Amino acid sequence: METTRLTQLHLFHSNHYNESVLVASPLPNISWAISGTECELQKPNMTENGLGNRVLNMDTMNPNVKRVEYAVRGPIVQRALQIEKELKEGVEKPFTEVIKANIGDAHAMGQKPITFLRQVVALCTYPDLLEDDKFPEDAKNRARRILQACGGGSIGAYSASPGIEIIRQDVAKYIEKRDGGIPSDPDSIYLSTGASDAIVTMLKLLTSGEGKNRTGVMISIPQYPLYSAALAELAAVQISYYLDEDKCWSLDVNELRRAVKAAREHCNPRALCIINPGNPTGQVQSRQCIEDVIRFAAEEHLFLMADEVYQDNVYAEGCQFHSFKKVLFEMGPEYSSVVELVSFHSTSKCFMGECGFRGGYMEVVNMDPEVKLQLTKLVSVRLCPPIPGQALLDLVVNPPQPDEPSYATFIKERTANLDILAEKAKMTEQVLNTVPGIHCNPVQGAMYTFPRLSLPEKAINAAKEKGQAPDMFYCMKLLEETGICLVPGSGFGQRDGTYHFRMTILPATEKLKVVLEKIREFHKRFTEEFS
Repeated sequence: METTRLTQLHLFHSNHYNESVLVASPLPNISWAISGTECELQKPNMTENGLGNRVLNMDTMNPNVKRVEYAVRGPIVQRALQIEKELKEGVEKPFTEVIKANIGDAHAMGQKPITFLRQVVALCTYPDLLEDDKFPEDAKNRARRILQACGGGSIGAYSASPGIEIIRQDVAKYIEKRDGGIPSDPDSIYLSTGASDAIVTMLKLLTSGEGKNRTGVMISIPQYPLYSAALAELAAVQISYYLDEDKCWSLDVNELRRAVKAAREHCNPRALCIINPGNPTGQVQSRQCIEDVIRFAAEEHLFLMADEVYQDNVYAEGCQFHSFKKVLFEMGPEYSSVVELVSFHSTSKCFMGECGFRGGYMEVVNMDPEVKLQLTKLVSVRLCPPIPGQALLDLVVNPPQPDEPSYATFIKERTANLDILAEKAKMTEQVLNTVPGIHCNPVQGAMYTFPRLSLPEKAINAAKEKGQAPDMFYCMKLLEETGICLVPGSGFGQRDGTYHFRMTILPATEKLKVVLEKIREFHKRFTEEFS
């Protein structure tokens, strides 16, 4: 067996498990061996198989792809999948299941779908059901309306590249209502394959220049790894600004000024990305903070990107979601006529949790008309977003109304989902803060907590000896001993000398209690072992 060593296989985060672990690859006869800070791609001898001198190899492939990292689905998740397989094969473990608390996948964690959403999508998928009396009339009416807007009356047809027109109109009406009547133009709405697709599209549009003129994009640390991964793929420059953990992960405009000033020495800062409510940190930005950010963007001539996919996920008393667009226009024409803004939303989060449908949208504000034409051209290359995802998005922005038969059930299910998340957010904070050596800020919103770990020096040294980040060492040991899959804070970025993990609050309440208790017990054992 020939082995090719990759010093950075950036599908994974660069800190890996302490012992070499073979992880199954989706490619035949190939596996990854994770060890230390390196990843070995184990493959058959190419000469023996007659596959030598490939056109595409590690030397000739796109070097930007090798720089991509995405910790949320990195080596810990690969190991978790392998452990699941081992459990099925009867391998004895000190636990009976792997609990994946690493990703914000609500339905995978047991959240039930909203009835009305699934009824309409089912009707759109199989229109013969329109004759079935089991479906309420308002669901049938929505399905008929969507199907009439589809080519050939089928969601199997392509749509216009920016999305189905009536759905874009519904999104615009939703935004207008959300923002207190501030106008929204359907022609400025682009439907997308989840918010992620729209974010990457906008980063592509923004990236240009060479050397010191290369586009720089400001992203928060900690950050959602989509941003750093996309910037790496595009060879754009990441400009990191730090959230203030001691002030509940708040954003300080002075930190933005520090970051942009330093960045101008080596790149051309052109965009500022904000995630509100925050991922992975769970903070909700105040209106004053948003105003400060908008003023800063205007002063520094930056394009604002507002990731608002968790806008319904606000739990903490005194916190409220404010859309960047609403605040921008309420600040008056001095800002609303000049600040360029794009905001993103998705069907994957909030009360829906419909990750698999890949529905989303972006709204552009104050975009140059000629650039807008280029944006339309760019999205047309991918033909169109998935039509079932577009249909689902339409139901999110245009839900049942009070005089319709599905309204009561819809409101009951929506409220229940959000209330349960709020309860779990509070419980997670309270339980983790009872563990000596773990500090958890309030989970004000979104679906995650990002607690700080106080690790013994002996554990830090043990991790360094194995070439690992200390929180990767901690999380992998947690997985091996308890079956709980978390993501180390090093995968999201953090201040030097601090250690964290990200955990979703999505597991069912009773299972979440089990997770928290196991973390409590593990942290005590871990601390004693390395003291």
